[in-house]
Amino acid sequence: MEHGVVPEKSHISPDTSSADLDEVDTPIISEKRLLRKLDMHLLPGVCLLYLLSFLDRSNVANAKLDGLDTDLHMTGNQYLTGLTVFFIGYISLEVFWNLVLKRMGPKLWLPTITAVWGVVATLQGVVVYNGGSSGVAGFFVVRFMLGLTEGGLFPGVVFYLSMWYKRAERQYRIALFFSAASMAGNDSGAFGGILAYGIGYMKGLSGLSGWRWIFIIEGILTTILALGGYWYIADWPSKAKFVTNDERAFINARLKADSDATDNEAFTWANVASALKDPKVWLYNACYHTLSLPLYTLSLFLPSIIKALGYSASSAQLLTIPPYALATFLTVVYAVVSEHYKRRAPFIMVSSLTAIIGYCMLLSNTDPTKRPGVSYAGTFLAAAGIYPAVALTLSWPAINVSGQTKRATANALQITIGNLGAVIGTQLYRANDGPRYIVGHSVALGYLFANILVVSALWLVLGRENNKRDEAAARGVVGEGPSKSDDDVRWRFSL
Repeated sequence: MEHGVVPEKSHISPDTSSADLDEVDTPIISEKRLLRKLDMHLLPGVCLLYLLSFLDRSNVANAKLDGLDTDLHMTGNQYLTGLTVFFIGYISLEVFWNLVLKRMGPKLWLPTITAVWGVVATLQGVVVYNGGSSGVAGFFVVRFMLGLTEGGLFPGVVFYLSMWYKRAERQYRIALFFSAASMAGNDSGAFGGILAYGIGYMKGLSGLSGWRWIFIIEGILTTILALGGYWYIADWPSKAKFVTNDERAFINARLKADSDATDNEAFTWANVASALKDPKVWLYNACYHTLSLPLYTLSLFLPSIIKALGYSASSAQLLTIPPYALATFLTVVYAVVSEHYKRRAPFIMVSSLTAIIGYCMLLSNTDPTKRPGVSYAGTFLAAAGIYPAVALTLSWPAINVSGQTKRATANALQITIGNLGAVIGTQLYRANDGPRYIVGHSVALGYLFANILVVSALWLVLGRENNKRDEAAARGVVGEGPSKSDDDVRWRFSL
C-alpha cells in the first residue's frame, strides 16, 4: 500500500470493496454508484460557490480595463494597493473560519458566508467618486471586507470534502473543485471573460460606467445563487438528507478505518497547536506559498498583460479565455494521472516546470508588441503549469494530515501562509512596467523555481518518514486500536 493506514484485520481497509462491508451489517451497496451519487450532490454546489468566489475577487482586473482607475481618479499605485488589501483581509481569519465551520456545519456556514460577500461584491459597483478621495478609500474598505468574507470558503470546502471521501479519493475531488477557478471562477478565465465582455456593453445604462455594472451584476448573481445554497449544499455525512440510512452506515463503515472522518472529535486548542508544531504542515504551507504569487498575479493581471501586447480592451477580455480553458483541462488530467500513480510531488514539479518555460518565453521576448504571439503563447504555458500544480498542492494536507481539528487548522493555515505570496504579488505589475513586466515575470519565475525546491524537500521528508515506519513495522512495532493519528507508526504519508 503506497499510503494510508496499515489496516488491522479487525478493521476495514482503505481499499475496501462493498463485499468487504458485510461484517458491519450493511446491505450490498455498489461503492462506485455511491461515489457517483456523492459527487453529484457534493461537487456541483461547492464548485459553483468557488466559481463565484474567484469571479468576485478577480473581476477587478476587467473593471480596470473598463475605466475603474480612471473614474475613481486613482493615482500612483492605488489600484495595486486595492488588490493588496483584499488579500490582507483574505488571510486574516482563515483558521478561525474553519473552526466556525466545524461548529456550525457546512449547510449553514458556506451559503451564509457566500451571501455576505455577494453583498460586499455588489457594493464595489456603487463606490462613488465625489471630487475627493472617498471613492478610493471606499474601494479599499470594500476590497478588504470582500477578502475577509471570501477567506472562509476555500479551506472550508477542502476540509468539508475530507469528511466525505477516503484519503485516496480526495485529490481528484479537490482538483475538480479548484478547476472552477480556471474554468469559470476567474474573471480572467473562460466564463468570466465572456461575462465581463458582455457586461462591458452596458456602459452608460442608468448613467453608470461599464466597470460598475460588472461588479453589480456579478455581485447580485453571487447573492442569489448563495441563498439557493441552503438547499443544494449538503451537511456532514451524519446529517445529510440525500443519503439513505443504509448508505449512511456504508459511508461510515468505509471511512472508519481509512481516516478520522467518522470520529466525534471535540475541539481542543491542543489539536490546533499540533498543526502549528508539525514541520510537515509548514512545508505544505511553503509549497502553496511558492505557487500563490504566480497564481494570483496571472489571474489579476492577465488582461493587462495581453492588452499591453497591442490588443484592444475587448479583445484582451476574450483572449484570456483560451489559456484558462487549457488550464482547466490539464488540472483534471494531472489529478487523474497522479492519483493513478499514487504520487503528487513529481507531477507538481513537472507542472511548475511547464510554467517556468512560459515565463521564460515572456521574459525573453524583448519586443512583445512586435511579436505578441510569443508572449501570448507564454501565457498558455504559465496557466497550464500553475493551475494543475496548485490543485495537487492544496490536496496534499487533506490527504496526509489526520485529526479533524488538526486538519482543519492545517488546511486553513496553508491558505493563509500561501496567500502571503499573493499579497506580495499584487505590487509587482505596475502600469509603467508594461509591456514586458520584467519585475513581475521575474519574481513569478523565481517563486516557481523555489516551488520545485520545496516540493523536493517535502517529498524527501515524507519518504524518509514512511521508510522509518516500514522499518518499525518489520521489527514488529505495532500500534493499538484504530490508527487515526498521522503520528501512528501504521500511518503512511502520500508522496
